[in-house]
Amino acid sequence: MSTLPALRALLIEDEPLAARRLTELLRRQTPAVEVISTAESVAAAKVLLDTLQPAPDVLFLDIHLADGLSFELFEQTTVPCPVIFTTAYDQYAIRAFKVNSVDYLLKPIDASELEAAVQKLRRSRSAAQAATPATAFDPALLAQVLQQMQVRPAYKEQFVVRVGEHLKTIATEQIAYFFSLEKATLLQTRENRRFVVDYTLEQLEGLLDPRQFFRLNRTYLAQASAIQDIIHYTNSRLQTVLQHCPEGPVLVSRERVPAFKAWLDR
Repeated sequence: MSTLPALRALLIEDEPLAARRLTELLRRQTPAVEVISTAESVAAAKVLLDTLQPAPDVLFLDIHLADGLSFELFEQTTVPCPVIFTTAYDQYAIRAFKVNSVDYLLKPIDASELEAAVQKLRRSRSAAQAATPATAFDPALLAQVLQQMQVRPAYKEQFVVRVGEHLKTIATEQIAYFFSLEKATLLQTRENRRFVVDYTLEQLEGLLDPRQFFRLNRTYLAQASAIQDIIHYTNSRLQTVLQHCPEGPVLVSRERVPAFKAWLDR
């Protein structure tokens, strides 16, 4: 039986499916990593970090949260534990390592990479190398990330769909948007055709270029060039008019509006 102490983790993630998957992966660690609490926003994360006693051993932190970027958390409060970032957006890697993350995991999270990150954390704790984890800086770790980032991530270029008894490929640039309908995920093309795909929207976020696709809400993931109009709605919310969308304007979730505006203004 392992004599390693259990780690207490705080999980900050605004996608419920991603939070559940990460929680399950952490339970499979040996010994299991206990998720003591979760939050979906910078504001909620700050409250937890200010009140949890004792402090968590590790913070699993998504970058795009319901009310903004998680880097704001380091400006608003003291983060008393090491951080492992989890995100689909690798362009934030440099900023992540400047606040001393133990590791940086790209979604969809691979179980073996998560295990390696947890083991790295355990080694640093055992060797007392992280006496001040929120401010320490590891230049060797940053150099490793820079080297990895020289190779551009391979995003999906096409999808295979079924048409009757036949298979057809659809190039990513021909896709207007993806959407969920009755537990299925559908692909809408610029030629106004719809096909079922074998991915969840959460999986698609990790497979598609985040500069081109944005998750408008829990149901729609749209390509930038397919957004034909953006309309101000009530309570500072926004509506988008998507190409070939018979359901009408698609609402941008209130918590996603700041990130959506930043995505447009890049």
